[in-house]
Amino acid sequence: MRFLFPLFLLLSSLVVVLPGCEPKEDLLTTDSSAKLEFAEDTVKFDTVFTSVGTVSKRLWVYNRNVRAVRVSEISLQNRPGVTYSLLVNGDATLTARNVEIRGKDSVLVLVRATIDPTPADLKPFLVVDDLKFLTNGNEQVVKVLSYGQNAYFHNREEIRRNTIWKADKPHVIYDYAFVDSAITLTIEPGTRIYSHAGAALLVGGKLLCNATFQPAGELKPTDRNVVRFQGDRREAAYQETPGQWGGIWFLSSSRDNVVRYTDIKNSAFGLLVLNPRVLRPFPSVTVENSIIQNISSAKQAFTNAGVQVALDGAALLALSGNFTARNVLMANCEQYAVEGLLGSSLQLDYCTIANYSTLTNRLTPSVILASTLKINNQVKTAAPSLTMRNAIVWGSMREGEELEFVDGEQYAGNISISNSVLKTKKYDNTGALGQRKNGNILNPTEGPGYLFKSTPLRFRGKALDFQLDTLSPASNKALPLPGLTRDLLNRPRNPTTPDIGAYERVNP
Repeated sequence: MRFLFPLFLLLSSLVVVLPGCEPKEDLLTTDSSAKLEFAEDTVKFDTVFTSVGTVSKRLWVYNRNVRAVRVSEISLQNRPGVTYSLLVNGDATLTARNVEIRGKDSVLVLVRATIDPTPADLKPFLVVDDLKFLTNGNEQVVKVLSYGQNAYFHNREEIRRNTIWKADKPHVIYDYAFVDSAITLTIEPGTRIYSHAGAALLVGGKLLCNATFQPAGELKPTDRNVVRFQGDRREAAYQETPGQWGGIWFLSSSRDNVVRYTDIKNSAFGLLVLNPRVLRPFPSVTVENSIIQNISSAKQAFTNAGVQVALDGAALLALSGNFTARNVLMANCEQYAVEGLLGSSLQLDYCTIANYSTLTNRLTPSVILASTLKINNQVKTAAPSLTMRNAIVWGSMREGEELEFVDGEQYAGNISISNSVLKTKKYDNTGALGQRKNGNILNPTEGPGYLFKSTPLRFRGKALDFQLDTLSPASNKALPLPGLTRDLLNRPRNPTTPDIGAYERVNP
């Protein structure tokens, strides 16, 4: 019994002391290094909204710190197209404030999305919002992705079996769609492909885009059988804005690609062959009866398997690749229209390059060849080649120079240009690189105002039309080419004296 009294005192002391010793997980930290972790980096509403509807998704938010944190604000921007609301700890709200998460604990955030009840053809295909968490001065963001129309969605999709993209619904690319090597992606006539900001179609195998379609007669610019690639922004302000998505990229393993009767617009690159290891055989792409326009990209760094290279935007860009282009219009590119690098082979027949800058004063020529390129900070060398027949190379360069052959003296024998209209001062001669020969027409005095029906320099505010003007110096100056008896719009060419460029002039 003599030990009971001291034990009673000890227990009494503990009772007094314990309430003042809070567990660490309840103590609040204000340290700026105390950040949150999330179960997902993107909240995806996979349900396709074809009418008014509401869908909810869960997001677990973790506090991995020993001590508790106070999230001062959880909020969404609520961009047009979808209305969001939050449910945090059972409380419905638009913006949650001062949410405490105990140490080594978590909280469930429920995100609810309600589609805007606008007609389907006015809804955006994708609505991307930012779910923001502000903790101890740190802002962390989880993307919220919602679909606003009935479409096929390709979100980081890897295509590993032969696949057909049908034309019954639009296709939307988010981030990328990748065609594996030895796999063929076939795109049906009339298919519409919309890509989100920065998204690209990556082809490691083969792309057959509208490869078998043949119009019965003259093709109208709005023909429903033309395949069309563009960005996913539907607003009028974005209809002709360059650089909205990445473009179509053909990788080192890609072979025998065909792109026909296709419009590609508003991207960073039109068609890009990316073979920085200079692996042979080179990837090859045949482009026919197509339009590539509104292309723009500041220099971008590409890193793949330890190989890094930086490239500017272009309608056709071949890095150790081969392009064959027939009846193709390339217009309004902010950097280059055609770029052949490091051993690439380019053949351009009946092509029109009408390169008028819409955003900036362009400082780059429309067509450029270069035999050297810095890859991984080392200079590689391989001579490119260019064959151009019955083509137009024109644009808005102030210095009047739309051609550039970098170190061209070293591969002058690889350049053959004939029966073409060229805007160039540098090569306005008969030397090894000079182009005043072979039936070429250089710097015609009529100027750009008479070359095409409508250009930004001639008719401001009018719809652009790069068909030939009635007084165009390109009329009846081409040399007939076997097998190329029709123009971009499938109109018959004059069998003896066809017109230069993608369009055969139609007499009124």
